[in-house]
Amino acid sequence: MTDTPWEPPLAGDEVVHLVGALERLRTTFRWKADGLDEDGLRTRVGASTLTLGRLLKHLAVVEDHMFNVKFQGKSIGSPWEEHWEGGDDWQFTSADTDGPEHLYRLWDDAVARSRATLEAALAGGGLDQFAHISTPGGEHASLRRLVCDLIEEYGRHTGHADLLREAVDGRVGEDPPPGWRPVS
Repeated sequence: MTDTPWEPPLAGDEVVHLVGALERLRTTFRWKADGLDEDGLRTRVGASTLTLGRLLKHLAVVEDHMFNVKFQGKSIGSPWEEHWEGGDDWQFTSADTDGPEHLYRLWDDAVARSRATLEAALAGGGLDQFAHISTPGGEHASLRRLVCDLIEEYGRHTGHADLLREAVDGRVGEDPPPGWRPVS
């Protein structure tokens, strides 16, 4: 194993490249959010209401929504169903009262569930298999589309995380340093 396991491969098939790109973004996002206390996770930049804590919770919800609801046609599942208070902003605003340990655990657990679901799906049908989600006309999205959508979501929010983390303590960079592992 290398000391930069998040680095996408230099060559490989489509699956290896898409999963590699997703894993790199997940890891970079986690590095940007890592090791912060409540104040760090609640730091805002300018007029934006985004914080790293809010992004951790939002992306945890996105992971479960993507693979449970959109891909498998299930409910979003635990822990969301037990605690969801409604509204599109709940996942953001409720993060303000969650402690750092809870936020990191939500994200880490959601990503672990998504990795397992994606691995099984790729082994059982590949990227061309249809997801549960469909247009009103009955056209189903492929797993490929869902993976690409998740890459886009992480790309957007990892950019936000760059700015937020720099405002907290000056941490900058495109990737974690070699050998990095989450501390929180």
